[in-house]
Amino acid sequence: MDIINTSGRRKTSIARVYMKQGNGTITINKRTFEDYFPNEILRASVNQPFTVLSTQGQYDVTANIKGGGITGQAEALRLAIAKALVKVNEEHKSILRANDLITRDPRMVERKKPGQKKARKKFQFSKR
Repeated sequence: MDIINTSGRRKTSIARVYMKQGNGTITINKRTFEDYFPNEILRASVNQPFTVLSTQGQYDVTANIKGGGITGQAEALRLAIAKALVKVNEEHKSILRANDLITRDPRMVERKKPGQKKARKKFQFSKR
């Protein structure tokens, strides 16, 4: 198996993933997985595609992530890993889709409107 290249997006984060057969090493922006995501919940989120398919420790992942915050980056990486696992074996797609790991989350930040304080919040109204 050669290197599989996929990408995942969430909010304003973009994750590019290069996956190959290996021993389960995850490297993000030339840093270790534990160093990049110190939060245990985010680490579990990123590993979810491997956990669902019981393929922990079978693939080495190298990722480049940019944009957004730490949660968006983790979920973008999760989507990219899930897409890479589908490229490895097409039969994985139904299992990953059942666990909501293939669908790209389309929610984005709503823009601020003129004449308002934020996207939906208005300035305080004064009757007199």
